[in-house]
Amino acid sequence: MTVSLPRISARVRILLWLLVVMAVALGAVAVTVRSILQRDVDHRISQLLTQETGEFANFVPQGVDPDTGGRFDTADRLLRIYLQRQYADPDEELLGLTGRPGDRPDVIRQRRDLPRGTALWRDTASLTRIRASEDSFGTLERPNGELRWAKVEIGASPGGQPGAFVVAFHPERERAVADKTFWMLLALSGVALLMTTGIGWAVAGRILAPVRLVRTTAAELTEQDLTRRIPVEGRDDIAALAETFNAMLDRLERAFAAQRVFVDDAGHELRTPITIVRGHLELMGDDPADREETVRLVTDELDRMSRIVEDLLLLAGAERPDFVTPEPVQLAELTADVFVKVRTLGEREWVLDGVADREVRLDPQRMTQAMVQLAQNAVQHTVPGQRIRIGSRSVGSRAEAGRDGADRVELYVADHGPGIPPEDAEVIFERFRRGTSRRGTRTSGAGLGLAIVRAIAEGHHGRVELRRTEGGGATFVLTLETAS
Repeated sequence: MTVSLPRISARVRILLWLLVVMAVALGAVAVTVRSILQRDVDHRISQLLTQETGEFANFVPQGVDPDTGGRFDTADRLLRIYLQRQYADPDEELLGLTGRPGDRPDVIRQRRDLPRGTALWRDTASLTRIRASEDSFGTLERPNGELRWAKVEIGASPGGQPGAFVVAFHPERERAVADKTFWMLLALSGVALLMTTGIGWAVAGRILAPVRLVRTTAAELTEQDLTRRIPVEGRDDIAALAETFNAMLDRLERAFAAQRVFVDDAGHELRTPITIVRGHLELMGDDPADREETVRLVTDELDRMSRIVEDLLLLAGAERPDFVTPEPVQLAELTADVFVKVRTLGEREWVLDGVADREVRLDPQRMTQAMVQLAQNAVQHTVPGQRIRIGSRSVGSRAEAGRDGADRVELYVADHGPGIPPEDAEVIFERFRRGTSRRGTRTSGAGLGLAIVRAIAEGHHGRVELRRTEGGGATFVLTLETAS
């Protein structure tokens, strides 16, 4: 059993990614700030301990007993006088210890209040460990919190005991300030994320509105209605997407319109021979002569249907990239070959009008097919004995080729028939469109010949043109751009 997961919209995905990135960034900022603050606390405590012990170390050799005016004779007296003159920070303890290391020390302290349970002078076990330590600086982990300490040893005087000056610092309050700042940053980050959620949701919705409109428009499109378009606002990528989608709809609308016309015209053209075939078969009698005539007529119509189908397949293949296969061709030889082939199409005065002696890249088979079709068209609209000219020529020169360095070649078929009325010149190259009969001539084609010629010309990135023949008639010209 396949479980279908709910679809997540692009708007939600964008917002989620934005929130993830912002959450990681804000969290990293908060952690970094807390780390910096904690490091500053440790640095300040180290400086304070170093400063206090340094001041005491300087006082030991230089201090003067105010009662005697001389040097201090005992460590106890030295420590008491020194502590009376010092002012400790709120989280700092300045203590004097007398007695030998390892013994329970006697404590000399300043009169000041500290939170209950945190004062070092009440913690005999910790004082004993500090007094016995060989280090001058250290850290104690106690149940009521961390303690940073430093000490200066004082040697025993004659008849007295040794001592030590101890500086103890309780960093919990300093670190609590850093933690408070950290949690405040996290709270502000949460508020920022909430604001970002609202703003991001609105902005993402506004940015993706054309995308939703594209999706809605695409869902509403049908083969019968391709007229909807997306309004384009701005000059960003979304506007470019809307423009591209509208251009695609334009192409689809033209393609569907052309398809409908093509199908209608093809159905009409194929329906006529089918009707003729069916009618003759239904009316066919038992007379052998009648049967022979019916078979001849049916075969002729079937041949015409076959030609229509072949032409339709050829036009359908014109959309493929391999419709033409260009290769280097001597244009003079191609023109002469076409002339020889078309002379058998009808009793006309065939004239090889001129040839272009140069090499061009084109598909010789397709180009021959186009020229033969034009010649066949000329035969259909002329009478025996009339002149039809076949030729090719170069137009322009490399010096006049323009900025792209290309000139042109033209292959043409010119007849001296009745010509083509101006109103027909715009439609004769369309599929299933025929011009008005010229001078009573009758055509039997399906109206695909000139459409095939135009497809071959466009396959060579060229064009086919209709021009008037000097003295009367029609001239069809295939114009191809060639690299210089």
